[in-house]
Formats: sequence, structure tokens, C-alpha cells
Amino acid sequence: MKKLLLSFSLLSIITSTYAQSGHDIRINFKNCKDSVMYLAFYQFDKSYLADTCKKVVKGNIVFKGPKTLEKGIYYLVSQDKARYFDFFISDNNQKMTMSTDTADLVKNLKCVTHKENDDFFTYIKFITAKNKEYADVKSKTKGMNKKDSAAFMMEKGKVLNETVIAYENAFLESHKGTFVGDVINLKMEKEAKDIPKASNGRPDSMYIYNYYKNHYWDGVNLQDDGIMRTPFFSDRLKKYFNNVIVQHPDTMSAEIDRFMAKTKAGTMMQKLLIAHFLFTSESSKLMGFDKVFVHVIDKYIRTGMAKEVYDEATIAKIKERGDILKPLLLGSQAPDLLMIDTTGHKQIAKMGFDTVKTSAGATKLYYDNAQNLAQTFVPLYGVKSDYLLLVFWDVDCGHCKTEIPKLLEEYHAIKKEGYDLKVFSVYTQHEYEKYKKYIIDNKLDWINIYDGVHINNIKEKYDIYSTPVIYVLDRNKKIKAKRIGVEQVKDIVKAMEKEYKSEKK
Repeated sequence: MKKLLLSFSLLSIITSTYAQSGHDIRINFKNCKDSVMYLAFYQFDKSYLADTCKKVVKGNIVFKGPKTLEKGIYYLVSQDKARYFDFFISDNNQKMTMSTDTADLVKNLKCVTHKENDDFFTYIKFITAKNKEYADVKSKTKGMNKKDSAAFMMEKGKVLNETVIAYENAFLESHKGTFVGDVINLKMEKEAKDIPKASNGRPDSMYIYNYYKNHYWDGVNLQDDGIMRTPFFSDRLKKYFNNVIVQHPDTMSAEIDRFMAKTKAGTMMQKLLIAHFLFTSESSKLMGFDKVFVHVIDKYIRTGMAKEVYDEATIAKIKERGDILKPLLLGSQAPDLLMIDTTGHKQIAKMGFDTVKTSAGATKLYYDNAQNLAQTFVPLYGVKSDYLLLVFWDVDCGHCKTEIPKLLEEYHAIKKEGYDLKVFSVYTQHEYEKYKKYIIDNKLDWINIYDGVHINNIKEKYDIYSTPVIYVLDRNKKIKAKRIGVEQVKDIVKAMEKEYKSEKK
């Protein structure tokens, strides 16, 4: 497997240098039976341990140490990994005292030393009460039919939702400029009001979408590392890039750049975002999104911005991966291949290519026989057709044994419909007799070739780390699709036909 699959939760970029003024967090947890407690914090979509209270005495929990804790949302964790409650830590509140009771954890939450946390606890109490109210309302629908139940919940739910929104807006207004205000703002959706009507008389859906997209990140300070140490940032980030913006590689690249421009050089936010975008673009299942991966490499890896994110060896591998993928992006001119077919095999076998053991030996044979080889090659660019399938496969590949016969059947079906389709079928190994037998036994009546003289380096040239792999090229040998299934071939050929027709108009 050639993919790097880079994890963005890297230890090297999590363990930053702490200032040395220290922290002192004290919690009186009435009726708590835990003997050990942990202090943890959120970071992107992961959580990490910040401190341990090795001995809880009569519910008194103390987290104390010389290190200043990073700004963010922290939470109390039991020895059984149960999460009790969240609270805020920022640069100016490293020392605080809180209390609660197992009888009603949320209702009894208090922070006597820090108003921001006490206000946050008040907010949590309100939201918890409204959630309970919603559950009580829902319980009243038992026995109703589906239509009446939906209408009842819509009416009651709307009132509850409006109450919560009004409360959150008021809370946000009274806490502007504070960390708790910033976090509540991150959590809240930015929805349009006074929506104009479209030509059909309904609310203008494009206006709603554009407003939502354009205001999605209002008030979010991407230069503040504390924002990504919350339970909301990662989900909001993923929602924006997966669901809000148009899923097109050029759009994605532009949005990443716009987003990154709002960060500050050297911050944890910037480091983790670089790693996040690199990871998500490489692991995307959408065809053509390797263009985003290459863009991230060119913009943020090759420029030196990731030198504190990855070590030199990893950066070198990332660049190498980008070098392989760049010539293979959709719309790129396909790299040429100089291959050997079954009729040319006897000639190259006489030259010694079947028995050569080293790359140096193959190179010498090539230059010694260059003139004769030129007459033997079957070049990719020598094939003329409107639609060209470039297929990489192996006789011993189990998946190939299933897919190649399917492709052969599909090839014949498409040809019958009058499409000028050809297949350039590349055997990726060098066991010639086995390869030839498979061609005969399975009646592969397309262009069958292999790298008989060992000069094409097809594994890197076309990123072949598994088989089968199908590329679709147009009449100019530009890559129109790649790494597709057999079942997608006909639809892609038909789409290309529409393109050709539109070009003629």
C-alpha cells in the first residue's frame, strides 16, 4: 500500500512547551467514590491526558503542577473512563475551585473562583433542562398516529428551539470577548433571517445557502489555539468541508487556502490544520481529489510550513508522493508507455531481457539493442481511438481474475454500440508463458502488452500499488477518469461522447 495515510494527531505537534507558572485545579465532588481521577482536554477530534489525581480523599480532587495548562475545554474523567463535566481553562484561570454532587451532577455544578466557568455551568443547566423538557414533550406523543405526532412535535419543538436560540443569543451577547463566548459562538449555527422569496414564491434556497456558507465562520478566531481544544471545532470543520462547500477539487483547494490564511504562523492551530488537510485529501474516496492532496503538498509542505509538523524523512516521503501523483491528475496528459506485445516477445527474449537479473544489466541490454527495440515497441501514443482504457492487471491477482472477464464483456458491449473504444491492457509482471496462456484461454482480443524491457517503471509512473487499475483516456491521451470500477466504464464513455459533441457545436 503506497498511500501515506498521514495521521494529524501527531505526538510531535501535541507536546508543546508549557510556561512555568503552574496550575491548581481543585474539585469538591460530594459522594464521589472514585479513588483516582484524570484531567483531560479536547484537541481536534481526539482527547489527551493533562494531569492525574492519584488519590481522591473524601471527594476532594486536586490537579496541581508547575506547568501552565494550554487554553481549552477540559473535563473530569473517572478511573473507569466516565466523563463527568466540562470546564474552561485559559491563560488567566489556572487556579480554580469547583464543586458538584453525584446526586445531581449538573444541577450542583459551581465554580466559586471563576465567573466564566460559573456562567458556563449556568448555560449547561439551562440546556440540560430544555433537553429534559423536549424529552417530556416527546413522551406525550405515545399513542398518537404518525401525522398527529409529527405536527405536535413540530409545534412544541419550534417553541423550545426558539427559546434555546434566544437564550444562546443573549448569552453570547453578554459574553463577547470572553473564551466561553467564543466557544458558544463556535457551537451556534448562523442562519439567515428575512429570507427573500424565489420566483416560485418559496423561500430562496440559494440565498439561504449563500448566507449560511458566508457566515459559517463568523466570529471564529482561527489564530486562537484554544478554539481547536473544544469538542465543537473538529465536527464544525468537517461539516463545512464535507457538506457545506461544493465537492470539487478546485473549490476545495481554494477553501483550504482561504481557511489557512486566517491562521497564524507557528500556532498549534496552523500545524494541525496542515496535517488534517493533508490526511483528508489523501484519503478522500472522491475521484480527482488527489489534486487537493497535491495542492496541499505544493502550498504547505514544499514551502517549509510543515517543518514543525513532520520530520525530514516524512516530509521527503510526502514530496515524493506528490511527485508521483502530479502527472496523473485528471486532465493531465497521460505519461507514454513503450511496451512489448506477444509478437515482439521472441525478439526481446533473444536479446536476453527475459533472463536479465539487474537494472544495470537491463540498461546495458537496452542501449546495446536500441535500434532494434525501436521497431518492437508498442507505444501508448501509437494507439488511435476516441476512448482508450488503460488497464493494469496481473495474472495471479484474485481480484483481476474476477474483473478482467467483466471488463472484456463490457468492452464488447460498448463496441457493439458503435463507440470507438480500445483497451491497452498492461500485464504488470514478467512471467510471460503464464501471461500468454491467460490471454489465449480467456480470449483477450484487445491490445495485450507488458514491460518486457524493464524501462517503463509502471508502478511509479502510473501509481500502481495494487491491481487491477483502470484509467480512461480521451482521443488526445488526456486522463478523464482513473481507478474506476468496470461498472463505471460505460457511463464515463457516454459522458465523454457528450463532451465531444458539445465541442463540435
